[in-house]
Amino acid sequence: MSGTSDKQPLPGLPVDLRGKRAFIAGVADDHGYGWAIAKSLAAAGAEILVGTWVPALNIFESSLRRGKFDESRVLPDGSLMEITKVYPLDAVYDCPEDVPEDVKTNKRYAGSSKWTVKEVAESVKQDFGTIDILVHSLANGPEVTKPLLETSRYGYLAAVSASSYSFISLLKHFLPITNPGGATISLTYIASEKIIPGYGGGMSSAKAALESDTKVLAFEAGRKNNIRVNTISAGPLRSRAAKAIGFIDMMIDYSLENAPLQKELSAEEVGNAAAFLASPLASAITGAVVYVDNGLNAMGVGVDSPVFRDLDIPRSNKN
Repeated sequence: MSGTSDKQPLPGLPVDLRGKRAFIAGVADDHGYGWAIAKSLAAAGAEILVGTWVPALNIFESSLRRGKFDESRVLPDGSLMEITKVYPLDAVYDCPEDVPEDVKTNKRYAGSSKWTVKEVAESVKQDFGTIDILVHSLANGPEVTKPLLETSRYGYLAAVSASSYSFISLLKHFLPITNPGGATISLTYIASEKIIPGYGGGMSSAKAALESDTKVLAFEAGRKNNIRVNTISAGPLRSRAAKAIGFIDMMIDYSLENAPLQKELSAEEVGNAAAFLASPLASAITGAVVYVDNGLNAMGVGVDSPVFRDLDIPRSNKN
């Protein structure tokens, strides 16, 4: 387990996750929000399990073994984040019966087994019994670069399946092994409620569905097993996944110019927010969309527009 297992009270009002076990779905490298959340949970004392997309599994595990991620694994106390176990996972498929033959025989899936959501939950139960924290850091839209009017039915439904229904499936299958009082966290984006040109292919719809589902699942999981369900609306990050969209640098520049806090968002800031939401300090927070975006969500206009050139708008000295 990462961090100390000593249960002596810490001074102040700390985020203390010692004795807790987290499963983070969607960690395939050391650059994205999933990795950052794992690090923050580990820094707070949680044991870390991850689910990695099957085609990326070998590269991820090899990089871990060869020490390529060691610099990124360093925790605030100088120790390295330990990942207790890595599970192959493809959250597009709920059970083995759902997997089409062409995927079963695909060489990218060769050598891996028990990677559907149901099978992974069963494996975690067999290996560890229970978890306390479930993190959904998954999203994919095969037609994300297409405007919505040009998105096919296949592309739209694929985005919703991979990016929002996958959370329902994860919670459905992990809920029986999640200890009462546990927490689940997903990641969303402001495109769910405001227009972000270029974020297409049904991905804005998928994020809107995810946020709506967060509220419904908060009620259902809360009543059924006293589990909290929240989602973090994170600002733009130069992750590998975000770069695939093609305009992430523009979105970061836009945020720097227009957000109340004129600084580039770090993955660590999102990770720390997730650790708080997973902790007893957030015991009364559920069904919430928590914005971690330097306040960009609060803006009604882009203040870098020439329209406002004659206004005396405060700007950061660093900018």
